[in-house]
Amino acid sequence: MTTTTSKSPRLGRLTPYLLGLPAIVWLAVFFVVPLVLMLAKALQECNPATGVCTMSWNFASLSDAWSSSSTIIFRSLGYALAATVIDLVLSFPIAYWIAFYAGRRKNFFLMMLLVPFFVSFVIRTVIWKFLLSSDGLIIHTLQNLHLVSSDYQILGTTFAVVAGLAYNFLPFTALPLYVSLERLNPALLEASHDLYAGRITTFRKIVLPLCAPGIFAAFLLTFIPAFGDYVNQQVLGGFTNTMVGTVIQNLFLVSNDFPGGSALSAIVMGISLIGILAYGRLLGSKSIGDFV
Repeated sequence: MTTTTSKSPRLGRLTPYLLGLPAIVWLAVFFVVPLVLMLAKALQECNPATGVCTMSWNFASLSDAWSSSSTIIFRSLGYALAATVIDLVLSFPIAYWIAFYAGRRKNFFLMMLLVPFFVSFVIRTVIWKFLLSSDGLIIHTLQNLHLVSSDYQILGTTFAVVAGLAYNFLPFTALPLYVSLERLNPALLEASHDLYAGRITTFRKIVLPLCAPGIFAAFLLTFIPAFGDYVNQQVLGGFTNTMVGTVIQNLFLVSNDFPGGSALSAIVMGISLIGILAYGRLLGSKSIGDFV
């Protein structure tokens, strides 16, 4: 009897770790190990012709990667920030309407929001290329209406890249916002109106503060993948708006510069982690795990 009671508390303390063991092993094998290998590769010197690499602890590769790509990194940060802000502005009214006014059709409208994104990421981006091309539906229609000149084009511009990013990552913004808004207690909004607060005041003092964790999660889930994206830039952009993801891809697959690609990847990852820690510290959100 004594043995059973002594083991029970110990087993209870181990239960969370045992339940999380499969996820821990999965992350260790497929995330931590590749991450360590990538960081180690950044400190090596490789022969592009033979592919043979030797550990030289070349920390200068990090500074070299930063000095050669800092402009592109800041450009990628700007593009990702612009796309994230666009998605927040577009997604919030949609999520708000679905959460409070869609009634029994919430699931239907959520499905309609997600259906286009069941299609491959690359295919959707290529379709955008067809739409934005000089003889595509959008430009051709604007030219027929004499709203733009005959030589006007969108492809290859910053607008095309940011628009593609905003479109492709819209669900990453809309879903956390919807979850956050759907959890709001309607009684709080009614109490605000009973206290003679207008809609703008209620939105500013009730809705926004309570939805801060959802906004935070939506920002992270949109900004981080948009920062490292390369598909949109390659399909919709040009040489003047190259993003850091494209540079990393070319270093690995074209130049066979694995240390340079690993060093630049480490810098991008470090910037992302700094952003996560900074925004998490400022907002003090402890419930982001509910949205991701």
